[in-house]
This record gives sequence, structure tokens and C-alpha cells, in this order.
Amino acid sequence: MSDNKVKTLRLARAWSQEQLAEMAALSVRTVQRIENGDQPSLETLSALAAVFGVSVTALSAQSEAGEEALDKRITAAREQLDAESSFWRMLITAVVVCVLLFFLNRSTSPDSDWSLWVAAIWGGLVAVKGLRIFVFANLISQWHKQRLQRLLRK
Repeated sequence: MSDNKVKTLRLARAWSQEQLAEMAALSVRTVQRIENGDQPSLETLSALAAVFGVSVTALSAQSEAGEEALDKRITAAREQLDAESSFWRMLITAVVVCVLLFFLNRSTSPDSDWSLWVAAIWGGLVAVKGLRIFVFANLISQWHKQRLQRLLRK
């Protein structure tokens, strides 16, 4: 982290360290450390970038490789968030549809339990997707990287 980027942006706006800390929901000590050259976390960089109205990479004075790594982390975080959002939408849809099918099943043919089969199958699919997103995401990502490296070596 450049010891001057945050300080330069802060001084250009005539803000004190206390004001910046309050607007970014950080401690004053954190702002002081960043201005003295300590490397902030991605969360801290995101908070500061939001306050200054700039991108996270604009605040980061890392090498190009470092900026690419930061961009990759941000992209990966967004992809994970999209996957999690997709899972929750799928779960809510499955619950609503299965409850409606259950009541339809009970009202039209109470002797048959076909709606339970639909719920079991759909529940299994939701469970597999949940495991993939929340439990095995890192393993799958590592496998993809290793497989890609092997394919590129050929």
C-alpha cells in the first residue's frame, strides 16, 4: 500500500484521520497504520474505496501482479456471492413449489404421495448444490486449477 495514496486522498478532501475513520467505519489507529505503510485487508480497502469513490485497485499500490491478484480475489468473491444467491433462490423456489404441490396432492388424490417424491428429488438436488457451494467449493476450485495446469502442459 502506498503510504501516500490514502493520505493524499484524505488531505485533498480536507478530512482528518478521525473523520475518515468514522466515514469508513474503521478505527483511527487503522487509518494511521495504513497511512504509515501497513497493508490493509480487502475489507478495509473496500471500505476506504467506497468512502473515496474510487476502485479498490486504485487504492492499492501493489505491483501489476498484485493488482491482478486483487482483481482475481474480488472476481472470485463476486462469483461466490452469485453462486450463494443462486442457491438461496433455488431453495426458496423449491420450498414454495413443493408446499403447493403437497396441498395439490392432498386435495386431488389424498391416497397418493406423489408430491413427496417430487420434494425428495428436488431436495436432493438442492442439497447437492448446497454441498458444492458451501462445502466443496475450495476443493473444486483447486481441482480446476490443477486440471488446467495439466492441460496447458500438454
